[in-house]
This record gives sequence, C-alpha cells and structure tokens, in this order.
Amino acid sequence: MAQNGSQGKVYLIGAGPGDPGLMTLKGRDLIAQADCLVYDALVAPAMLGWLKPGCEKIYVGKRAGNHAMPQEQMNELLVSCAGRYACTVRLKGGDPYVFGRGGEEALALSAAGVPFEVVPGVSSAIAGPASAGIPVTHRDCCTQFTVFTGHEGAHKAESTLDIPGIAAAKGTKVMLMGMSRLRETLTALMAAGQGGEVPAAAIQWAATGRQRSVCATVATLADAVESAALGAPAVVVIGEVVSLAPQLDWCSRLPLCGQRIVVTRTREQASDLSRQLEALGADVLELPTIRIADPTDKRDFAEAVVDSPHYDWLVFSSPNGVRRFFQAFFAVYEDIREIGGARIAAVGPGTAAELKKYGLMVDVMPRKAVAEELIAEFDRKGDEFGGVANVTMLWVHGEQARRVIYDELMKRQAIADECLAYSTVPETEDATGARERLLQEGADVITFTSSSTVRHFMALNLPLPEGCRIASIGPVTTATLAEYGLKPDVEAAEHTIPSLVEAVASLKK
Repeated sequence: MAQNGSQGKVYLIGAGPGDPGLMTLKGRDLIAQADCLVYDALVAPAMLGWLKPGCEKIYVGKRAGNHAMPQEQMNELLVSCAGRYACTVRLKGGDPYVFGRGGEEALALSAAGVPFEVVPGVSSAIAGPASAGIPVTHRDCCTQFTVFTGHEGAHKAESTLDIPGIAAAKGTKVMLMGMSRLRETLTALMAAGQGGEVPAAAIQWAATGRQRSVCATVATLADAVESAALGAPAVVVIGEVVSLAPQLDWCSRLPLCGQRIVVTRTREQASDLSRQLEALGADVLELPTIRIADPTDKRDFAEAVVDSPHYDWLVFSSPNGVRRFFQAFFAVYEDIREIGGARIAAVGPGTAAELKKYGLMVDVMPRKAVAEELIAEFDRKGDEFGGVANVTMLWVHGEQARRVIYDELMKRQAIADECLAYSTVPETEDATGARERLLQEGADVITFTSSSTVRHFMALNLPLPEGCRIASIGPVTTATLAEYGLKPDVEAAEHTIPSLVEAVASLKK
C-alpha cells in the first residue's frame, strides 16, 4: 500500500505477443513485486502465476466489441490505484505504445502527478509474422515495413485509415486488430492500387501454442481466413516476404504444434513440465489440482529433521519431500556436512536429481520409481551394505504416501521412523481461469504426474473433454486412474518428467 498518503508508482508494461517467455526480465520482476495488477484479455494466463500472494488483480480485458472498461474510466482507475498501492502494474498485450493506448494512460498519469514508468514489450507486429516464418524485412524482398491498425470504432460510418497511403507504401505491410473488417480493408486497398496478387497471410494467436495461420494473396486472403475459421486476435501481413513462410515456418514443424495439453501438477512444479511441452509447440493449460502444504504436525516434523544426523539411512520418496526436508534442515544446521554419514535412498531419478542440488548422491535408487521397486533394490543390494536389519532408517515422505516403504522395511527388521514433511491438499484457487478454459475450449491431452493429481482432478467434477487422451507418469498413477474407470492412452517409460514428455509427443493427433 502507498504509505502516508504518498503516491505509489505505476508501471506500464508490455506483456509481449502471447508467449510468456517473450516477456522482458524487467517486466517479469516488476510483476512479481506488484501490489496491484491491472491486466488485459491478451495477457498470457501464466503471467498471473508470477504474482506475489495478496496482490490485487483487476481485469479490464479488451476485445473487439467487448470492452470491460472504457478507456477514460481506465485512466481514472490507474490514478486511483497509485493512491492505494505502492506498486501498480498495468499489463498490456504487445507493447504499451504500439496501438495499445498506453500513451493515453501515461498522459493521464502525468496530468495527475502520478510517477510512472514504461517497460516496452515485444510487439505482435514483428513477433506474429516471425512466429509464422515471415520476416518483416529481407533484403531480397524489402527494406522497410509499415504497421497500421485495422480497428475502427463501431460508431464510425467510414474508415479513417489512410488507405491510399498504405496501398502506395513500399515493402511489407502489417495490420493489427483488423479481423472484423478484413474483407472491407483488403478490398479498399486493392481499389487504391494495392496489387491483389501480392502474397498475404493472417496469423491467429501468434506466438502461443494456439497459433494458426493461412497464406494466400491480398485478393484471396479473406476467403482463406473464412475457410480456416480464423478470428481475432490476429496479425495480417502483406508483402513478398510472405512467400518465405513455407521455408521458414519453424513453428508448424514442432511435434506438438496445435496440441492443447493440460498440466495438473502443483503450481510450483508445473513450470518444468510446461516448459518442455511448450518447447515442442504445445499450447499448455496449467490447471494445478493440488498444492503442497505444511504437515499436520509441524513439531514432529521439526524434531525428525533435528534428529536426522543420527540415522544410518535417509530414504526420500519425492522431490517435494527433499525440498521440505532441507528447508527445515538449514533452518537448524548451517553446513550440509552436519547431515552426518547417512546413506541416501531415493524412490526415483526426479528425487535423486533434487538431492543432487544439495550435493548428495544416492546409494540406492530403483530402475522404476515406485515404492515396491525401492524395497526390491534394497534386497538386491543388501550384501553391499549389510542389509537393513537393525539399521536406523528415516523415511521422509508426504502424509498421503502409501505405506509400502515403512511396512516392508519393518518386515525386514529395520528400525524405521517416519518424517512427515508435507501434506498434499486440493488447490482451491484458479487464478488463471484454467478450469473455465478447459470447459469451453477442451484439450487434446491431460497429464497426470501422481495419484494425488488424479484424485484431486476427479474431485473437481470437470468432465474430460471429448476426444481428450490421458498420459500417466507411471504404474501407480495408472492404477489410481483405474479406480475411476480410466485407462491412460500412454504411460511414461520411466517415472520422470522428460519421459512423460516423450510419451505425450508419441501420441498422434
């Protein structure tokens, strides 16, 4: 909050064309610091996940014919927010000053004496064509380009675009926000001298996993757009550079291009899986069904961590257990060497990778990341370390974990104790509107990375979209799916995120 009646600062930030990865580093840092976020419809939902807890979110989405808030009211809102919050972020699609009316907002802030700063964004005028394999300039085709808006107020009887000037312009022409009047604009351009045979393209949802495009000519583009059912938001490109798209369209060649894939992991863990899927061209819908919370008995957990250096073995069931354990460990101890001489066991490679971040290598890890296989690995390697009988072992896990490890170690006469490091609870927030988008738009694949993600997804009572396929990370998750009468279309060969991504990529459209 702004203190003692002082003015807070407003940041006008460009969110880029759609891909969160194209947000500037400065922009992302400021979003993470924001006390209040005022955002548009074209802002990538994933960016809302960067906000700190308690940040006020104000949606002022703008789409053609559907403005959540008039511009004058928007200006007043930003001035008002500056009086209530120390840091207000106004997040706008593309660049604030490229047909984004950011200049009007900046003038209103200036007139009110509100401190502000502009953080430019990557404009869809260049990112949109590039994502479809169209460079806006190329020395063999053109050395200049013109950007214009095709958006006209509904109240206008006639266009105020400089149609003759645009038609006469040399080089590439890029039209933003012009899909509702595409046919009329192209017809007017040709009447003013624009060659109808010149290559032209339209790119919808550019620089996102939902991207679709069509290439035609100025004379035939409107028909091609209608045939492909392309709509707003879209970028239209006119010029010889469009002819380069068949050679340079790298996006459509990605193996998961056009596939909408649901990620149900916790919000903190989703990014790794999402990044790998997005790198293959997927439109990722992050719908966290669970979150990791503190254990029910935090005192017992703390005492177990304090006593951990006295055990012969530390057994970790999950990356979450590793993270939670060492957060508590370093709150008590200053040096990893204070862990003592304990051997380390991990259920799978993901858990082992998390341990490696703390400089710890595992002594026992099964080939398959399931509890039964870990016990079998202990049996196979028992001679190497003298077995587990009468050996002190601390099993670090979540409260909802199956008790296979504990029960089997006790059968083998180990002196086993439990360290309940966390609890898996339902994710109650849907800050990005993922559930509504799943209901409205459907999905091609839904991924499950644990039994908990299955159970909590089913508890949401969201119907599986028609034709949606299921990808499971491993046999335990598959068994849980079976409890609900579901059978995965593919199961990861190994219980790892890269293996799950490979499995998803193997599914054919």
